[in-house]
Amino acid sequence: MNVLHICASPRPISESVSKQLAAAFFTKLAELNPDVDVNNVDLYHNTPPFLSNEAYRFMWKPIYEEGYQPNNEEKKAATYALAQAEMLKEADVLVLTMPLWNGGMPAIMKAWIDQVMVPNQIFSYGIAGAMPLHHIRQAIVLVSSGDILKEGDPSDALTPEVNALMKFLNIEEVAFAWAEGQDPITHHDGEERKALAMEAAQELAEDLASLAGPTAEPATV
Repeated sequence: MNVLHICASPRPISESVSKQLAAAFFTKLAELNPDVDVNNVDLYHNTPPFLSNEAYRFMWKPIYEEGYQPNNEEKKAATYALAQAEMLKEADVLVLTMPLWNGGMPAIMKAWIDQVMVPNQIFSYGIAGAMPLHHIRQAIVLVSSGDILKEGDPSDALTPEVNALMKFLNIEEVAFAWAEGQDPITHHDGEERKALAMEAAQELAEDLASLAGPTAEPATV
């Protein structure tokens, strides 16, 4: 099993609750199934550009204009997108790690999503709409937020955006582990809430490890 992990927090792990959730998740996953391959992409070290007109033309002109051949400038503009799309195509599971910022996902995560959604790479596109060309079977989202949000809370634009993306990609299984109430000024039980979220992240790792299948028993000496 191959896991693609996209992280969109600029803070060090000692200060980033979302990264701490990811650490709990991947530590448990490695403990239970060390054969799982994880490809980590830190967006603050491998920063996506905003989608340019040239990259957009590279992606979509051939869809709407039969026989269109992208020029060299358009090909160059799509370099990042194609590299990220290739990693996504190799993945069985997608893990997104991020904080909730101003009610939504960090702009850098949205920029990555805009780059990786490459037609004829991640999906085909025709009269029936988008049809997946990837084989991702599950998405796991690890999130932290200062506030405590109700289901369907209008202050949460992250959840519907992620769900809409997964629906477009035909990824039916989407699971969240969310550490709420992490603002120490307005909430005084943040540590307890973080502990519960870390337990939830570890449970997701346990479920994933079981899906990946048994690993070989270690050799005795």
